[in-house]
Amino acid sequence: MSANASSAISQPILDLAHDFPILARPVRGKRLCYLDNGATTQKPLSVIRAESDFYEQSNANIHRGVHWLSQHATDLYEAGRATVRAFLNASHDDEIVFTRGTTESINLVAQSWGRANLKAGDEILLTGMEHHSNIVPWQLLCHQTGAQIKVAPIDDRGELLMDQYEAMLSPRTRLVCVAHVSNALGTVNPVDEIVRLAHGAGARVLVDGAQAVAHQSVDLQAMDCDFYAFSAHKLYGPTGIGVLYGKRELLQAMPPWQGGGDMILTVSFENSTYADAPQRFEAGTPNIAGVIGMAAGIDYVLSVGLDRIAAHEQHLLDLATQEISALPGVRLIGAARKKAGILSFVIDGIHPHDLGTILDSEGVAIRAGHHCAMPIMTRYGIPGTARASFALYNSVDDVTALVAAVRKAQALFGIQEAS
Repeated sequence: MSANASSAISQPILDLAHDFPILARPVRGKRLCYLDNGATTQKPLSVIRAESDFYEQSNANIHRGVHWLSQHATDLYEAGRATVRAFLNASHDDEIVFTRGTTESINLVAQSWGRANLKAGDEILLTGMEHHSNIVPWQLLCHQTGAQIKVAPIDDRGELLMDQYEAMLSPRTRLVCVAHVSNALGTVNPVDEIVRLAHGAGARVLVDGAQAVAHQSVDLQAMDCDFYAFSAHKLYGPTGIGVLYGKRELLQAMPPWQGGGDMILTVSFENSTYADAPQRFEAGTPNIAGVIGMAAGIDYVLSVGLDRIAAHEQHLLDLATQEISALPGVRLIGAARKKAGILSFVIDGIHPHDLGTILDSEGVAIRAGHHCAMPIMTRYGIPGTARASFALYNSVDDVTALVAAVRKAQALFGIQEAS
C-alpha cells in the first residue's frame, strides 16, 4: 500500500468483525476477506440468536391461533413490522408488506398494481442501470398489458442523465422504476428529484432500495415515492425475507396477487372477500423467524449508526479506489460523483471470472460477472466486472488483501507494474 494511502488510515474507522462469527473461519488456508456484500452480507451474532431464540422459545403460527404461543409469535412478527416502518420513516405500519425480498416485492407491484392500472400505449420508464429484477417483471407486465418500456440513459461515469430522464417523462408515463443505488456501479441516484419530476408528470414511482438501506438513512415520507423495496439479507438479516413499502391508499386499492390462508375475510365456493393491506398480500404462513431476524439486523445497524457506517465504508472505498486504479491495465466501471461502497473494475488481459478465482485462492471473496445487470455491461462493451463491495465489518486490512491478491493475479498473467 502506498504511503499516501497509509497516511489516510488515521481516520477513525469501525472495528466490528468480532460480531460476525463467520469472519473468524479461514478460507483456502487464508484469513477470510469477504468483499461480496453487494450480493449478501454476513450476519451478526445478534441476528443468528434472534432466529434461534424464536424457534427455541416462541415458535407458532401467527394471526389465527387463540393459544398463548400463537399470540406471542404474532406480537413478535408485528413488532418487526413496526421496526421496519420506523427504520424507513413510513407513515403507517400497514404500509409495510413482508415478501421474500426485493425481487418478489417488485413482481408484486407489477402483477397487482400494474395489471390493474396499465394498458396498451402506457409507458414504464426505467434507467440504464437497473438490476434484472427491476427489468424483467416490467417486461412480463408489458407482454400482458401492451404497455411499453422506455429507458433513460446513463453517461460514461455511470450517472443518470437527468435532462434526458426529464425529457422522457410524458402523459403516457404511468410508472418510473429506479435503483436507489446501482448494484453494479455504486451510483447513488438523486431519488428525491427523480420522484418530484415523475409526480409532476403524473407518474407513480417505485424505488429499488436493495443496495441502499444498509448504507444510508432512508426517509420515505421525505422521498415521497409510491413504492420502495428491499431485501433483509443485504441488511445483515436472513435470506428469504424482504419488504415492499407502498403508500396506504395504493395498497388498499390493489388486488391480491396470491391467494390462500390469512389474506381473506370470507371464502365460499362462489366468491371470496379479502383482508385489508398488508395482510391481503401475505398469503399463507410467512417467514416469521425471518421477520424477527430482519428486525434484529435493523436494530444492529441502528446501534452502530448509519452515519458512522456510511463514513466508514466511504473511507474504505476511497482507499481501495486509489490503490486499485493505480495498478496497470485497470479500468474502473462506475465513477459517479456520489457512490456507495461498490468498486467495479476490469483488468486488461484478465477475464473477471479468472480474476475472481485467483482472488478466492488468496481468501478474498469478490463477485465476478454481470451482476444481474447485463444492460450495464452492454453499455460499457464488456462481458462483466470484478466487484468488491464493502460493509461495516470490513477493514483496511481487507483493502490491503484485495490489492495484494489483484497484484498476484496480474503477476500470474505476466502484467508488470511500471518501475
